[in-house]
Amino acid sequence: MVEIIAKGTWVEIHNVVLKVGERALNIPADTQQTALEMRVKGFLTTDAVLGEEVVIITMAGRKQHGKLIEVNPAYTHSFGAPIPELSDIGHQARALLTGEGKFR
Repeated sequence: MVEIIAKGTWVEIHNVVLKVGERALNIPADTQQTALEMRVKGFLTTDAVLGEEVVIITMAGRKQHGKLIEVNPAYTHSFGAPIPELSDIGHQARALLTGEGKFR
């Protein structure tokens, strides 16, 4: 049974922006041999089925089209573990700018 995904559902789409052979000539050879792809999250503008070409509206209000690949996708990126040497920079900068002297 095919699952219908309702209009307005948070989804992710995939699209090939540039195929191999369409990439700029001044990029590395191995990069030229790879298609430029995009994945974008947004809200469906119509009911759809996984694998269909759809249009979404992103959080920034842009319309994007592509193949529907995921329903309710999560954000899985991270900026890594905290760096102890950088954790006090905000306090130090505020102390320097306000002239309070002590960093904490």
